[in-house]
Amino acid sequence: MVEQDRPAISRMAMTSVLLSTATIGVFLLCSCADLDLAGMQRVPASLAAPQDGDFPNPGSAILRQGTVPTTEALRLMRIGMGKGQVRQLLGPPHFSEGVFGVREWNYLFHLRSGKGAGDVVCQYMLRFDGNVRVNGMYWRKPDCALLVEPPPVEAAQAKAAMTPQKLAFGTDGLFGAEGRRGGDMSPEGRLKIERLATDIKRNFRHLYYVVVTGYTDRLGSEEYKTELSLARAGAVSELLAQQGIDAKIIRIAGLGDRQPLAKCPGAVKTTALLNCLQPNRRIEIEVVGDE
Repeated sequence: MVEQDRPAISRMAMTSVLLSTATIGVFLLCSCADLDLAGMQRVPASLAAPQDGDFPNPGSAILRQGTVPTTEALRLMRIGMGKGQVRQLLGPPHFSEGVFGVREWNYLFHLRSGKGAGDVVCQYMLRFDGNVRVNGMYWRKPDCALLVEPPPVEAAQAKAAMTPQKLAFGTDGLFGAEGRRGGDMSPEGRLKIERLATDIKRNFRHLYYVVVTGYTDRLGSEEYKTELSLARAGAVSELLAQQGIDAKIIRIAGLGDRQPLAKCPGAVKTTALLNCLQPNRRIEIEVVGDE
């Protein structure tokens, strides 16, 4: 009886080895593939970070000392990258993020401040969509983003004395109920953004940066809300760039239902609830420059 079972056991062992080898091969192909940045969106990490409490405690980092990345690696980060590409540029995440279905990676970096020998400790967050592609890049502190993508020298000198100009637009009036791309914008919505671009160019002698942040109401999954808010912010930023605002100084962020303006009771998607939540569905635009 034992002798008869040996061929079956051998076949099972060989199958297990082959599957393990194939799995390792796939992992190596993914992690060692050359970076292909073609077609990926060049979007610097947003100056408008998630809420402070969304970032993990630095003391819980696996790599307590963090790492010192190159600014070149950080500048190569793109929306749409896979985890293997991120590992090539930044290494594995510095915090315990879980095993399966991980949608967020966090890092603890030391960046050169350019002021003496001291470094600045910065936390960096990446969020992934349902296809495990980067769909959000955030710094805990805005100054960290400026160390990677510094403004012109005159901007750094004048920044402390400037007050950002903030405006808000309801996304219902820009995109309708479900729109998220430039082609989904209503003629009236496009006109609003085009007029804003004209006003910005007329009223500012020099622009340092423009931050476009998208928000949604609380209805829907976290993935849906994040992707929708980021896509709408991206569509508005593209239209601003088409109207003559330098794309290099535009930052975008999608914060989903964070920082709501209106709090409304109820969980059933009724007309009354949608109307109450309308102020939360918005695009906020922050402009900093010399007037």
